[in-house]
Amino acid sequence: MGSIDDSAALRRKWDRRHREAEGAPEAALVLRDNRHLLPARGTALDLACGRGGNALLLADAGLDVHAWDLSPVAIEALEARAHPRIRAEPRDVIAHPPEADGFDVIVVSYFLHRPLMPRLTAALRPGGLLFYETFGPRYAGIGPERKDFRLADNELPGLLPGLRLRCYRDEADCGDLSRGFRDRVMLVGQRPG
Repeated sequence: MGSIDDSAALRRKWDRRHREAEGAPEAALVLRDNRHLLPARGTALDLACGRGGNALLLADAGLDVHAWDLSPVAIEALEARAHPRIRAEPRDVIAHPPEADGFDVIVVSYFLHRPLMPRLTAALRPGGLLFYETFGPRYAGIGPERKDFRLADNELPGLLPGLRLRCYRDEADCGDLSRGFRDRVMLVGQRPG
């Protein structure tokens, strides 16, 4: 874990990005394309939620949503949308990960902290679903350049042992690189139960 100074610098970086962001937040493709897998009711977590595109989709689908992000600016932007099913709070998810058996659905998009992965699996209730989307190994001009912030080829399922795969997409550098879901990886996994 980083120091308090590192956390504060990271928060300032994301505060600036969210303050400068334009347009409505959009849900991750993994959630949009697999919305049909969501339960009819339950409690969801949008972890590292940013301005809340995933949280808004989850709430509109009838779930009660907790939305956590390190950036108070992102949380304020989400709270300004005043959705009655969303409870947003600034939270350092590395220092304060989710509790075990707390959620029916967890969504994580474009946030990768490998030591947190077992906590995500444990935070799902039996039968719960994890929707995960982040950057793959091939840097194509978007996302972080540092390899430790990108998944290796076919790495994600191994980081989440015990989940049943319901959807997995990792096209890497196979075939026509100008088409498809490139430089990103998505997974929907379900905790047995």
